[in-house]
Amino acid sequence: MSTPAPVRPAAGPAAPAAEAPAQQQGRMTHQQILSALSGMLLAMFVAFLSSTVVSNALPTIITDLRGSQSQYTWVVTATLLASTASTPIWGKLADLFSKKLLIQIAIVVFIVGSMLAGLSGSVPTLIGWRVLQGLGLGGLQALVQIAMAAMISPRERGRYSGLLGGTMAVATVGGPLIGGVLVDTSWLGWRWCFYVGVPFAVAALVLLQRTLHLPVTKRDVSIDYLGATFLTAGVSALLIWVTLAGDSFAWASLETALFVGGGVLAIAAFIVTELRATEPIVPLRLFRDRTTTLAIVASVAIGVAMFGSTVFLGQYLQISRGYSPTAAGLLTIPMVGGLLVSSTVSGLLITRTGKWKRFLVAGSLLVAGGFGLLATIDHATNMVLLGVFLAVLGIGIGMTMQNLVLAVQNTVAATDLGAASSAVAFFRSLGGTIGVSVLGAVLSSRVGTLIQAGLADVPGGAGAAAGSGNVGLADLSDAPAPVQALIRVAYGDATGRIFLISALLSVVTILAILFIREVALRTESGDERLQGAGDSTAAVDAELAGARTSRG
Repeated sequence: MSTPAPVRPAAGPAAPAAEAPAQQQGRMTHQQILSALSGMLLAMFVAFLSSTVVSNALPTIITDLRGSQSQYTWVVTATLLASTASTPIWGKLADLFSKKLLIQIAIVVFIVGSMLAGLSGSVPTLIGWRVLQGLGLGGLQALVQIAMAAMISPRERGRYSGLLGGTMAVATVGGPLIGGVLVDTSWLGWRWCFYVGVPFAVAALVLLQRTLHLPVTKRDVSIDYLGATFLTAGVSALLIWVTLAGDSFAWASLETALFVGGGVLAIAAFIVTELRATEPIVPLRLFRDRTTTLAIVASVAIGVAMFGSTVFLGQYLQISRGYSPTAAGLLTIPMVGGLLVSSTVSGLLITRTGKWKRFLVAGSLLVAGGFGLLATIDHATNMVLLGVFLAVLGIGIGMTMQNLVLAVQNTVAATDLGAASSAVAFFRSLGGTIGVSVLGAVLSSRVGTLIQAGLADVPGGAGAAAGSGNVGLADLSDAPAPVQALIRVAYGDATGRIFLISALLSVVTILAILFIREVALRTESGDERLQGAGDSTAAVDAELAGARTSRG
C-alpha cells in the first residue's frame, strides 16, 4: 500500500478496470461496497416487507375496523399508488441533491407512516397513512438502485445486483408469512404488521449514516414542481380508474370517462411541461435512446410477472387448493429460490464476461415459458409440477428484472442516472398495478362463467343462483358444501387463463429485448463519470441533447 503499482496505459476500454486495484482508481473496495449495501438492502427489505405483510392480515383489519369491501382494496392500492406516482420524482431529486440524504428522508417517511398506520382507529385513517408509507416506499425503490449506480461501475455491478433481487424476492414472499403469524399470535395482533418493520428501518438509518459515503455534486438546481404535480395527478387518475372500474362502476360509464379523460389531459400537460422545464422530472430525451425505451417496454411486462404471479398464485393456493396463508407462502419458495439463484449467478457471469444481453434474452424466454406452463394449471394440478413451473418463472425473472436496469444505467449520461433508473422502476410498478387490476377483472369474469355453468349440476345450486343472481367468493363460507366445492374448483380452473394472458404479454418483453443493442459495460461508476473521469463523451451528448430539446 505504501508504493502504488504502476498503472499500464489503457490498451482498450476495459484495461484500467481490469488492471488497477480499486483503491488506485479512487473507488470503493469490495468490503466497503458490501458495508454500504448492508444499510440500503435492509431498508429495501423493510420497505417491500411493509407492502406485502398486510395481505394476510387484511381480513382481520377490515373486520376489526368495520370497513367495507371497497376499503379492503384501497388499503393495498393506496400504498402502491403513492409509490408508483412518486418514484420518478425521487429519481429526479437524486440527480439534484444528496442521494444519501434522500434515502434517509425516505426511510424516515416510511417509519412515520408505519407508526401512524399501526395506531389507526378507522379504515379511512389507515388508508391515509398507507399513502405516506407508499411515498417512502417509492423513494427506496428508486434511490437504492441509483446509489448502487453511483458507487459501482456497470461492469462490476452484476456481482451485487443479485443481492438486491434476492432481497426483493424474500420480502415479497416472506411478508405474507410474517403477517399471518402476527395476526394468529394473540398477544401481538394486526397492528404489529405495521410496527414490525420500524426497528429494522431505524437500524438501516444508523447503518447508512455510518457506511454510505457518496460525494455530493454542488450545483444550482431547479425543481419541476408543475411537472411533478401533473405526473402525480395523471398517474393517480388512471390507476384509480383501473382499480375501481368493473367493481365500483362499469368499465363503460361516466366515471370511466371522467377518470380517463382527466388522466390523459394531465399526462398531456405533463409532457408539455417537461419539454419546457429547465430540470424536468422525466427528461423526455431519455426516450430518444433505443435501449431506454425498449427496456421500459420490457419492464411493464416484468411488472405484471412480479406482482400478478404473487397476487393470483396466493389466491389459487388458498382458495382453490385450501392451503393456509403460511403454507401458501412456503409453496412459492421454488420461485423465490430460482429468482435468487439466477439473479446472483447471472450477475457474476456478467461481471466476468462483460456480456449482458444473452442473459436478458434467456430470462425473457424463461418468463414466457414459465407463464405458459402455469397456464396449464387447474384445481387438481400436482404440487410438485407446480413447484417446477414456479422455479422456471423465478429463474426468468431473476435474469431479467435487475439486468434491464443495468442496461439503461450503462447507456444514459451520468447526469440522467437517477431519472433513467427511476423511470424503469416506475413503469415496472405501473405495469404491475394495471396488470393486477385488469387480470383480476378477467379472473372474476371467468370464475363467474364457470360457476354459473356448474350450478345446474350441483345439488342446491339452482336455489343459490336464484337467490342471489351471482355466486362467488363472498358466498364461500355460507354456501352449502357442494356449492363451496364448485367455487373452489372454478377458481382453480380459471387461474390458468390469467397466466395464459401473462404469457402472451411476455412475448412483448422478448421482442423488446431482442431489439436492444448490446453496448459494452462501462468501467467507471456514476460518480466517476460525473467528476469527468471518463464521461466526457456522455457529457457532451447530454448537453447536445438538452440543446436540441430546448430548441425544438
